[in-house]
Amino acid sequence: MDNKTTYYFIGIKGSGMSALALVLHDKGFKVEGSDIDQYTFTQRGLENAGIKAYSFSPSNLHAGLTVIAGNAFPDDHPEIIQAKKLGLKVYRYHEFLGELIEGYTSIGVAGAHGKTSTTGLLAHVLSGIAPTSYLIGDGSGKGKPDARFFVFEADEYRRHFMAYHPDYAIMTNIDFDHPDYYSGIDDVASAFESFGKQVKKGIFAWGDDQNLRKLNVDVPVYYYGTSATDDFRAAEIKRTTKGSNFDVYYHDELLGNFEIPLFGQHNILNSLAVIAVAYFEKVDLNDIRTELLTFKGVKRRFSERKVADMTIIDDYAHHPSEIKATLDAARQKYPDKEIVAVFQPHTFTRTIALLDDFATSLNLADHVYLTDIFGSVREHAGKVSSADLGAKISKGGTVLKLDNMSPLLDYHDAVVVFMGAGDVQKYEREYETLLSNLTPKNN
Repeated sequence: MDNKTTYYFIGIKGSGMSALALVLHDKGFKVEGSDIDQYTFTQRGLENAGIKAYSFSPSNLHAGLTVIAGNAFPDDHPEIIQAKKLGLKVYRYHEFLGELIEGYTSIGVAGAHGKTSTTGLLAHVLSGIAPTSYLIGDGSGKGKPDARFFVFEADEYRRHFMAYHPDYAIMTNIDFDHPDYYSGIDDVASAFESFGKQVKKGIFAWGDDQNLRKLNVDVPVYYYGTSATDDFRAAEIKRTTKGSNFDVYYHDELLGNFEIPLFGQHNILNSLAVIAVAYFEKVDLNDIRTELLTFKGVKRRFSERKVADMTIIDDYAHHPSEIKATLDAARQKYPDKEIVAVFQPHTFTRTIALLDDFATSLNLADHVYLTDIFGSVREHAGKVSSADLGAKISKGGTVLKLDNMSPLLDYHDAVVVFMGAGDVQKYEREYETLLSNLTPKNN
């Protein structure tokens, strides 16, 4: 890496990109970049670090820059064209990260779902024990000059994780997603196996996933879960409105009792994966126990706030499995309240491919509302609508419009869970404004 260059990020507000920018900034490198002008949830971290984010323009590019291009932007993006015209070195995000992790004990977290939550938990726990650099998909990043560990997300989209050769990998699950790229579940499983063959020391994988059970790789695979066939096992699980408590076994050896201030079965599994990594790196399990107790979660994963008499939860869930996990967590924390789901489908290809599965997961709520489908950089229209999904939902399925969120005002002392990977937060803000305006002010 070149200390004299300035690293310029094309798409610096992307969740992985902003985290990588913060890592390089912490390491003492000069960092800047460009993106859309619209506010994003990753923006504040860049602003707090004093990292400049310009509006997209080819005129931003000049000699002396090393360019890191976000994967959402094709080679014909005007800034990428200009960078190449100027003869600047241009990396793709995953290519640069693949080089950056060398020299550390690196742990890549892969999976169709749960990557960000597990990466955040692992980064939090290890940071309390040893210097740790990390890159989390909620836009958080830290670069420690003397780091022992480097924790990062290994994204399967377009097989980008093939740029990585980590010491360890956590694999939370294999599921069919990204139907604009993968042909089916076998294609996804093949990609994970190919990535697994690049892992140097060991893989920690969820034991209930039949595709992960079939992994044919060159390093040991340790399975975690709740069954007798798992290497790392949670037992005596107690789920309360304060969190979850469970015993952990490695084969027949009791490693102790652990408590997490987190909700849902998926967070017990994520914690098991973190405990397994720590065990193999000979980290004191008492330290792990202490660190688990103080984890506050990651951005846009079960983020809560109270407005008037309502509890509002914001979550990135955009796949049926994630929706199921989020609603499970809401049920655990609020067993006596009505659960209202507001879901923004993300991309037309995903919506049409998983239409029935979306309906099944959403029906786990007491009431369901939808917004219009959020497209992506790669697709702006499709042969499916939110009304098509709504027709399959038995718990409602009304499509809300931003200028009329009033149907949600019918609920009181309830929980509204907003889910989606697009701009569902604008619907949250509109709803919160309506609630606030209806709340009597104290004179």
